[in-house]
Amino acid sequence: MLVVVDIGNTNITMGFYKDDKLIDNYRLTTKFQRTSDEYGVMIASYMNAIGYKMADIEDVIISSVVPKINYSFSSSIIKYAHVTPTFVGPGVKTGISVKIEHPSSLGADRLVDAVGAYYTYGGPCIVIDFGTATTYDVVSEKGEFLGGATSAGIGITAGVLSSMAAQLPEIEIFKPDRIIAKNTVKSMQAGVVFGYIGQTEYIIKQIKEEYGDPHMKVISTGGLGKIIAHETDLIDIYDPDLTFKGLKIIYDKNKKS
Repeated sequence: MLVVVDIGNTNITMGFYKDDKLIDNYRLTTKFQRTSDEYGVMIASYMNAIGYKMADIEDVIISSVVPKINYSFSSSIIKYAHVTPTFVGPGVKTGISVKIEHPSSLGADRLVDAVGAYYTYGGPCIVIDFGTATTYDVVSEKGEFLGGATSAGIGITAGVLSSMAAQLPEIEIFKPDRIIAKNTVKSMQAGVVFGYIGQTEYIIKQIKEEYGDPHMKVISTGGLGKIIAHETDLIDIYDPDLTFKGLKIIYDKNKKS
């Protein structure tokens, strides 16, 4: 079994591949203070719940944007699965040529999503990841990562609104029926969700105009991406497993080399 792991600022998501098929996934919150034993026990408990053991893990590949927990998490894999994980980074083949200033500064999550989108759906494409931050990245027809835009995620947008205004409550990210709202909660939901749809559509249009191809594919992923993707015709594909696919593709490229 191959385990693919994406360590993000909000969540750690894990995908479990058996015979090249994604059979399950697991999500836990990202906490700096967890020890390797805590991670190990959590993973072992989950695997037991789905009918597997840590001994079934043959290899692990990790994409991380949270360096502070890399040591404890990787130590848990070594201790409990007896496997040394591979981190996506320098020296790991991805099949994507990074054409930005300071390529080493590119987040592993963005690179992995680009790999997943390009090798699954082709290019040129716009890859949108609705995570803690929302990233809009461009991959050329030749598989070149050309750069993109980054904005505050929809969750951060809603959270800042309630935390910075004393009389505004915390809200569920939900699209109301009307933008002309009759109460505070729906007013906030309308502003956040409709506003985010507008932001998404505008950035997509601007990227297509700047790139010079109105027909380039738009692929999205990320926990809250489904809400936005279903509300605009400008997103062609919503793929919740895009990051897992990218990690699996990268793993295969390096395994065969």
